[in-house]
Amino acid sequence: MTSTYDLLRDRLRRAFDAIDEGADPVLRISERSDYQVNGVMALAKAQGVAPREMAARVLEHLEIDDLAEVEVAGPGFLNLTLTDSFLNAQLRALLGDDRLGVGLVEKRTVVIDYSAPNVAKEMHVGHLRSTVIGDSLARMYRFQGDRVIARNHVGDWGTPFGMLIEHLVDLGEDEAVASLSIGDLDGFYRGARAKFDADEGFKERSRSRVVALQGGDPETRRLWRMLVDESVKYFAEVYAALDVTLTPEDVTGESYYNDMLEAVVRDLDTAGLLVESGGALCVFPEGFVNREGEPLPLIVRKSDEGFGYAATDLAAVRDRVDHLHADEILYVVGAPQGQHFDMVFAVARAAGWLLDSVRCVHVAFGNVLGPDRKMFASRSGETIKLIDLLDEARERALSALRQRSLDVAPEARERLATQIARAAIKYADLSTDRQRDYVFDLDRMIAFEGDTGPYLQYAHARLRSIFRRLDAPWDGADVTFDLAESAERTLALGLLHFPEALDGALATLQPHRLSGYLFDLAQRFTTFYEACPVLSAPEPTRTQRLALCELCARTLSLGLSLLGIEAPDQM
Repeated sequence: MTSTYDLLRDRLRRAFDAIDEGADPVLRISERSDYQVNGVMALAKAQGVAPREMAARVLEHLEIDDLAEVEVAGPGFLNLTLTDSFLNAQLRALLGDDRLGVGLVEKRTVVIDYSAPNVAKEMHVGHLRSTVIGDSLARMYRFQGDRVIARNHVGDWGTPFGMLIEHLVDLGEDEAVASLSIGDLDGFYRGARAKFDADEGFKERSRSRVVALQGGDPETRRLWRMLVDESVKYFAEVYAALDVTLTPEDVTGESYYNDMLEAVVRDLDTAGLLVESGGALCVFPEGFVNREGEPLPLIVRKSDEGFGYAATDLAAVRDRVDHLHADEILYVVGAPQGQHFDMVFAVARAAGWLLDSVRCVHVAFGNVLGPDRKMFASRSGETIKLIDLLDEARERALSALRQRSLDVAPEARERLATQIARAAIKYADLSTDRQRDYVFDLDRMIAFEGDTGPYLQYAHARLRSIFRRLDAPWDGADVTFDLAESAERTLALGLLHFPEALDGALATLQPHRLSGYLFDLAQRFTTFYEACPVLSAPEPTRTQRLALCELCARTLSLGLSLLGIEAPDQM
């Protein structure tokens, strides 16, 4: 089906085009009517007429009587109120549409770079936002019909690996693998670092091992591969615990681009972009300066002839455009890396590697803070592991479920606690404007009231409980929506807004636009449920209200799934 928003926009665009081709109406959800149309005053200014006169001209060309009633308001706004017959038709169409009004786009290839942990280090709270935001965007893009290629750009190369490989040799392969396989990556790393700092002989061996690794020594590469494989196995366990769609096949570490780095330097030099500065090879992209107003360099090769992050990121851009044929590339990375990515994109475009047709965006995000509004850490000051965070949230959820006296088997209660814990953690992140910091407060996040993931899950479960109380399976094939009560109409309008919410989240790469919509829909349902009896209502009102409940449950379930959150039927 075509969404309500698209139908209205199409009629409005035709009317605006009749006056000034290319003029664009802006359609917004309104509190005073169902929708408000902006853009009339801009059109009036361009044509040199009074806004209300222009509104009258638009109305002359606007063929919308079958969809909405129109009123001119204020200095030239158009207020639209959907007709009862149109609302009925759209809601009936939604009942038969698994996609709830969301159309499929022409398939594109979208590469999303997210999560990016380091080999031989455990995933901690610092990886949370990239992982959760990136995964929600991947789900949304897939749902709208795009081909998504996830890239988990793990740190698996560089100087520290000489130290780690030597530590592995000292421990012996069996003991090292045993340590890594139980997820004690941090312990392994700390042991290697302690020896490196205290033992000159170990330090020298580590440096020699780096040379062997970079030179392609087979035995050194085998040991390195062992470290990488055990780490990737651990990452997969964390992603499974969080219900994140990343797989081992999505891991494309820094090492993948290693053989491409010489070509990056060579081709930048051929293009006349490379400049030697202080012994390093740099590019000075136009428009980037330091605090003193001096040109700012992007260092491609360091003075010691080693390659920096910039070279790897430039190689990644080339690979994603040339070999993956990306139409869009998203980098879900913290806000402090903004200038770095701006410079990388500028150099890639100057070199001709990043085409104008390819959208390339740094999807920046803020920090996770503790209750003291400082970087979130344990009481001892250590960074909190992601798996420990999930375990604590699960225990809180289990405790809350016990207090609710839910009549389910112990195994089902454990499963439900995991679903609630994931929802609490993910929703707290995704309901926040990603560019802002947010405070991690498990007590608030796990609550069944307020703007939380568990509240939305509970709203869905509450809806599903209505249908469990029916004597027979419900069939709403012949339902007619007359929406006599204001709470019914308010809920119905919310249901029609789902495609707009998803479109807004994708257009801005802001998942909180979708989560905000879901919270608003849940509140509309609560108001409806308190004002409008469902099972005790007479027919045909009972069937109509059951249909609204069915659509609301499906919308919450689908919307939550696009955020990576499950919607249990019982809570």
